[in-house]
Amino acid sequence: MPASTDIAILPDRAASIVEAGSAGGPVKCGKGSVAGSVSQRACVFCGSRVVLYPITDALHIVHGPIGCAAYTWDIRGAQSSGPQLFRNAFSTDLQELDVIYGGEQKLEHALLDLIAQHGPKAAFVYSTCIVGLIGDDVKAICKRVAAATNIPVLSVASEGFKGTKKDGYRAACEAVQHLVGTGDTSDIGPHSINLMGDFNIAGESWVIRDYFERIGIQVVATITGDGRVDAIRRCHGAKLNLVQCSGSMTHLAKSMEQDYGVPFKRVSFFGIEDMAAALYETARFFDSPELLDKARALVAEEVAKIMPQLSAWRADLNGRKAAVYVGGAFKAFSLVRALRTIGMTTAVVGTQTGDAEDYDQLREMCDPGTIIVDDSNPLELAKFCLAQDVDLFIGGVKERPIAYKLGIGFCDHNHERKECLAGFVGMLNFAREVHATVTSPVWNYVPRRAGAAHLELEEARS
Repeated sequence: MPASTDIAILPDRAASIVEAGSAGGPVKCGKGSVAGSVSQRACVFCGSRVVLYPITDALHIVHGPIGCAAYTWDIRGAQSSGPQLFRNAFSTDLQELDVIYGGEQKLEHALLDLIAQHGPKAAFVYSTCIVGLIGDDVKAICKRVAAATNIPVLSVASEGFKGTKKDGYRAACEAVQHLVGTGDTSDIGPHSINLMGDFNIAGESWVIRDYFERIGIQVVATITGDGRVDAIRRCHGAKLNLVQCSGSMTHLAKSMEQDYGVPFKRVSFFGIEDMAAALYETARFFDSPELLDKARALVAEEVAKIMPQLSAWRADLNGRKAAVYVGGAFKAFSLVRALRTIGMTTAVVGTQTGDAEDYDQLREMCDPGTIIVDDSNPLELAKFCLAQDVDLFIGGVKERPIAYKLGIGFCDHNHERKECLAGFVGMLNFAREVHATVTSPVWNYVPRRAGAAHLELEEARS
């Protein structure tokens, strides 16, 4: 990777990049990736697995070549408080003869054998690119197996070439919709919610559930972090849906509003401001002064625990700059605010799946001069990190090598991490990680800053 800011931007990418505070049209977004840009996005299949995979008591089987099943629990941080079936990566392992003669028989046998062996509450069958090409009738097989086994067997139309990761989110929501509305709701109270789009990375759903239950709100289902099939079946009985990952779960939330009259709110559980706002907005939705008082008391208690340490780290981090590149826009909003809490500014921010409204909001909330980018690629990100001279890159597994090659501190905020970053305790963990990497002396010895460090040393000696 060239360590230079002279990297050219592809002409077709120019409209997807803007600066906060500058004039210009809306950010071009929501489109297929430009050929040659080596997008950081994932495919439809990946998007569907991201959403459904943390349903822990379901069978997840990939209908396709064995390589497509490599995306397993081992590289994800989603936790389960009970069943561990989701940790397995089952595959039909399609071979050349299956491609020629079809893989339907193989899929049906695999489903019957696996369901008999593991006794899952439901099964999800993910179609891969090759299945879309050879035309296996996955829906018909799922229907037959469901009738034979008496559990829901759900086809996920996730052929990778059909669109972007966002289309995979939609395919996952449409599969889950078949479960919603099929369970008993008689014991669900008037102050009840579903948590949607929190994937229980490092136990985050447990932290958030605890906050809501402490102020008197019942959590009916966590869709899909530490998810359970029976909870999803009855989640239509909740009075409100809270959507944390808006890109993945908004489609399901809108469907539930239309079909069952359950309204939804987009929230974030990252950072002090957004976590507190989620609790307050939920309490206000139920129009209960008692709930609101309890929410205020909880926020005051939790903030008091972490603020002394945050203030100490803020003194070291004040004025440092960060680049943020994440999947969804709501996480980007939260990270901009969380960085401000610890004294840092955001110099580069982008997402894989943001829409026009999301980018308008980023333009309003970021400092003038902040680079805002949709569906970026490694060379663009490297260029902007160098040009803005950032001290930290917050992203996922695909952004980590970009940061380290450039000699920049890195914070993993994607699903591969093993650290809880949600809620108030998560804010403390986040700040600890940021402080440790940004203030590490190792960055003074990488090529990007070695010259500056040498000059400082010479000045000190003189």
